[in-house]
Amino acid sequence: MRQIRRSSYILFFFLFAPIGVRASLTEESGDSIRHKEMDEVVITARALTKDVIVPQSLKGAELERLNALSVADALRYFSGVQLKDYGGVGGIKTINVRSMGSQHTAVYYNGVQLGNAQNGQVDLGKFSLDNMEEIDLYHGQKSDIFQSAREFGAAGNVYLTSRRPYFKDNEKVHVHAKMRCGSFALANPSVGVDIKLRDGLSLTMDAEYVYSDGKYPFRYKRVLPNGQTAYDTTAIRQNGDVNAIRTEVGIHHYYRNTGFWRIHGYNYYSERGVPGAIVNNVWRNGERLWDRNSFVQGQWQDEWGRWQTRVLLKYANDYTHYKNYDERLLPSDNEYTQQEVYLSFANKIQIFKWWDLSAAYDFQYNTLRRDNLLLVDNGHPLREHFDRHSHWLSAATAFNFREYLRLQASMLMTHVQGTKGLSSRDKGTNKKPRVTPGVFLSLRPYPAIDLSFNAYYKQSYRYPTFNDLYYTDLGNADLRPELARQHSVELAYKTSLPSISGTEHRGEKSSISATVSYYYNRVTDKIIAYPKGQQFRWTMLNLGDVKINGIDAKADLSLSLPLRFTLRTRLNYTYQTAVDLTSPSDVYYGHQIPYIPWHSGSAVAGLDWESKRGDHYGLNYSFIYVGERYSQQENSIYNYVQPWYTHDLSLYGEWNIPTWNNRTTWLKANIEINNLLGQDYEVIQNYPMPKQNIRCTVAVKY
Repeated sequence: MRQIRRSSYILFFFLFAPIGVRASLTEESGDSIRHKEMDEVVITARALTKDVIVPQSLKGAELERLNALSVADALRYFSGVQLKDYGGVGGIKTINVRSMGSQHTAVYYNGVQLGNAQNGQVDLGKFSLDNMEEIDLYHGQKSDIFQSAREFGAAGNVYLTSRRPYFKDNEKVHVHAKMRCGSFALANPSVGVDIKLRDGLSLTMDAEYVYSDGKYPFRYKRVLPNGQTAYDTTAIRQNGDVNAIRTEVGIHHYYRNTGFWRIHGYNYYSERGVPGAIVNNVWRNGERLWDRNSFVQGQWQDEWGRWQTRVLLKYANDYTHYKNYDERLLPSDNEYTQQEVYLSFANKIQIFKWWDLSAAYDFQYNTLRRDNLLLVDNGHPLREHFDRHSHWLSAATAFNFREYLRLQASMLMTHVQGTKGLSSRDKGTNKKPRVTPGVFLSLRPYPAIDLSFNAYYKQSYRYPTFNDLYYTDLGNADLRPELARQHSVELAYKTSLPSISGTEHRGEKSSISATVSYYYNRVTDKIIAYPKGQQFRWTMLNLGDVKINGIDAKADLSLSLPLRFTLRTRLNYTYQTAVDLTSPSDVYYGHQIPYIPWHSGSAVAGLDWESKRGDHYGLNYSFIYVGERYSQQENSIYNYVQPWYTHDLSLYGEWNIPTWNNRTTWLKANIEINNLLGQDYEVIQNYPMPKQNIRCTVAVKY
């Protein structure tokens, strides 16, 4: 502990000492900096070095071509990812990367982490692609050491970047609108406006509405181990409706060619049915869920010579109301209110051109209140209250030796303090600080060839959530904290291809890239969750020792063809084993943990054509495959879950229409056929997914 305190003092000095130095630099620079007139700028931060660990990315036109309604749908096309989907537009969707669990995957929205102290789950179905500019997935951590302390703590990071405004000369306003409709009574209009207030200062506003009755046909069939059919039912899925409204407002200011600040507000409200599990040919439709998620976050970043500073602030307020009308189940009528206050302060200094240092401190305060509306004492609902203070302190260094070698190392100290609430089961946990290291290496032996060997070792530590610990029929107050050790090696290659005759005039060059990764993860006291009859309730338990081995392979091809055609393909494949090695006496010792397939993969192919006047037409195809897996710890025939796969197809046209003031209006129409062959499948056992369905979209931008 004495060494930890000494290290903490040194880190705090490094964090806050530069403020005085930067203040003096600003004063010396005088009015020439404070009042300098400035033209329109975009992103002014120093360009990142080549990634030590190659991320998986979807952005721009590639993101638009996917048959995806939400962020969750797009993430299915990344390798090493398992998505839990409970069906329909309103079904809850969470991500699991390399079998580490959803809580080990941090999701960031415009640079600030999305939190949920109640259960650690981020429902990615709440985030639309309509205003999404880029999605990135990093295994381990982001390659740039200039980041918040909390970012060093996750096993994998998903970064969501919303649309940023870009204006050409004499442009003051951008407007875009979209209308999507389709099967299951889907109605999904959205609209957005970008306003240039003055040079470097702009305002963005977005709004979206989603409605669906969630009624889709499905076939439910179960065959006994002896080959006899237990039941074979065709029915309509009930209680999967959703009404949701999303609004966002952002202010962006870039100044002095070195810095920027931005403020972003987000509000999401939904009422939805919770489609229950179908068991023994009986399904229920008595559960309802109301959600409100609101947050305001701000970011300020600037640099003075070799110094860079970033400050993040966030306040979030989330409300959930869960009610169960089904008399066959335990009655429930509960309200959950969460509040979060978050602060991050990070500094980076360049010692030499080849050596950088960074330090960051993050603080987060969470409260969770649960009101049981069915249990009343003196006229007031029974209430439970929990609080948590979390501290993260990080130090990192990066060495960049020309194009040959890049090395990064980081150290993160995590301290979680839980105050005692009103529940008798709350033990008021106050754990000692935990230090977790990380080391990342990238070797590029031949700079003339874009071939790199990358490797890393990292430890990740997480504390159980409020739900993990405390809740009736869900929590387990005896859960132990979870520690993961990650090892990964990777080979990445990218090259341009020779031009095909007849395509020399095209601006886009043909290219191919490929990445192969092997990873080995060891998780101690792994916490897992799986449904317990009701979707909103889970069973929580520790698996003492889990060993994960896997291979990820990814390949991308972009090929310019004659007659203005372009072919784009993306292939992903994952093989992994994730086995429980807690105790040899357990019947499930050495078995694959629940819902982790041995084999999974995806393929995307798109053929685009561009006319001489700039119009675009395209045909896109996507395929997703998830192999066999088991729904329980014991890999028996009774718990076997069949493989599933889907084919999706879309056709689009995009037209540029000249309008007044030398502006161009962009019009796009798209039709999608999802699950083309009408496959019956389940991502989670007893939660059937939709068969063939259609979506049509019309969008306009000005």
